[in-house]
Amino acid sequence: MRELRWDSQGLNPISLLIECAKCVASGSIKNADIGLEYISQISSPDGDAVQRMVTYFSKALGYRIVKHLPGVYKALNSSKTSLSSEDILIQKYFYELCPFLKFSYLITNQAIIEAMECEKVVHIIDLHCSEPAQWINLLLTLKDRPGGPPHLKITGIHEKKEVLDQMSFHLTTEAGNLDFPLQFNPIVSKLEDVDFENLPVKTGEALAITSVLQLHSLLATDDEMVGRISPAAAASMNLQRAVHMGQRTFAEWLERDMINAYILSPDSALSPLSLGASPKMGIFLNAMRKLQPKLMVITEQESNLNGSNLMERIDRALYFYSALFDCLDSTVMRTSVERQNLRACFLGSK
Repeated sequence: MRELRWDSQGLNPISLLIECAKCVASGSIKNADIGLEYISQISSPDGDAVQRMVTYFSKALGYRIVKHLPGVYKALNSSKTSLSSEDILIQKYFYELCPFLKFSYLITNQAIIEAMECEKVVHIIDLHCSEPAQWINLLLTLKDRPGGPPHLKITGIHEKKEVLDQMSFHLTTEAGNLDFPLQFNPIVSKLEDVDFENLPVKTGEALAITSVLQLHSLLATDDEMVGRISPAAAASMNLQRAVHMGQRTFAEWLERDMINAYILSPDSALSPLSLGASPKMGIFLNAMRKLQPKLMVITEQESNLNGSNLMERIDRALYFYSALFDCLDSTVMRTSVERQNLRACFLGSK
């Protein structure tokens, strides 16, 4: 890594990033630190597409290192609470600046229209209800359906109440203007915590379930092993680490800790967690199946970012997100405030 740093006048930032990732995966924190320091000098969140992407990936690697120190990690993230108004605005930017969501909503609505052609009561469960434009377009289409529109129920699920309040306001206002029979049911919940048995689904309703870029989050297993350790046990382990730190430097202690974590981590291809599908996904899909929906429409990114090891995930993520950063480069001016916010708060956080 020191040789790379010394001779890297023309080094591709992505090559250096990959070397840093290898160091993080193997627990070589000192070398990773050298590489990340140099990346900070040759990349910028305001540079070209490669520089911006490398900047955010290097930040993610840094957080991965300190994540093994819960106190440090929480201290760094204690003030990072985004406002719901900001989330709504960023989602609006993504909808307007990129074609992906518009295309997804168009296909989803068309599938619902065709499947529910003769239904009198249609119930839609939106697993991430945040964009009113999708359902407003569906209202406009169903309004002109031969025989009249169905009674439409939309159960919107989102972890922030403010987002659902905005959805309710826009949808009920538009339905009132169109004299459209609409019932909106807001459910404040994280995706993995949805209680499907208590959703307001009734016999005789034609049920459709929609999900846009959400289900992949249920496949992640990276932190499940940590989640199985009780808080008391975790505190005891951290105390023991502190007691046994002895005369080692902080970097040496952290590096040793990372190596141990890597050996026991589900990142390892030999980990039992990597040998089967995510239990969260299985439970979630079984719960949805019990509702017996007539239609389910899923939109997901064409990339598996939940590989069995860190390097596999980084390789696929670089390939996937490079296309999104290139898309922004070709469609929006670099100085655009909307683009900067979308890049930092949406793509960067992903």
